[in-house]
Amino acid sequence: MTTDTHIHNTIRDSTSAVILAGGQARRMGGVDKGLQLLAGRPLIAHTLARLAPQVGPIVISANRCLPEYMAYGHPVLPDALPGFIGPLAGLHAALCATGTPYLACLPCDSPYFPMDLIARLFSALTDQDAEVAVIRQGERVHPVFSLYRRSVLPQLTAYLERGERRFMTWLQEIDSVYVDLPVDTTEFANFNTLDELQRASSIST
Repeated sequence: MTTDTHIHNTIRDSTSAVILAGGQARRMGGVDKGLQLLAGRPLIAHTLARLAPQVGPIVISANRCLPEYMAYGHPVLPDALPGFIGPLAGLHAALCATGTPYLACLPCDSPYFPMDLIARLFSALTDQDAEVAVIRQGERVHPVFSLYRRSVLPQLTAYLERGERRFMTWLQEIDSVYVDLPVDTTEFANFNTLDELQRASSIST
């Protein structure tokens, strides 16, 4: 077994992932974003295809259209906390439901992320013995592209119980390390409107 294969297997054996699809998608008119089509396939399908080779178990954080998401063969986790309070609720539910030492977090609306994304995050997290590794492009931090140790769960629970909701503020409360990538890459571009999806679909067909 080569070193790269060993590392890949280690990451897959120790890392679960949550795809965040539980938002209200206000800028898309309130439709369920993860089920909207890009080049004839739902965004959640694109995300799963890129993510599945990189990790072990995958869960989907969703609060609507649960049967449609369940059809993809992965557990679907509604927020335990009411009121669509944001992505931290989905992260919290996934940390509670998964048992691996590490949990990767990704959004459902950015289907072009790198095929070695989790490996990059894992390397930074373990090399620097941090609690979370996060993607950063220049001054822009992408908190929903991140990898956590399960040990952050009590801290996140306490943070949410205080009524806090901001992802960036949460990252400042734990031991974070950043994976810096070029500003000009479009690998972390996301879709916020149906027009953006339609334009992208027309280019790729």
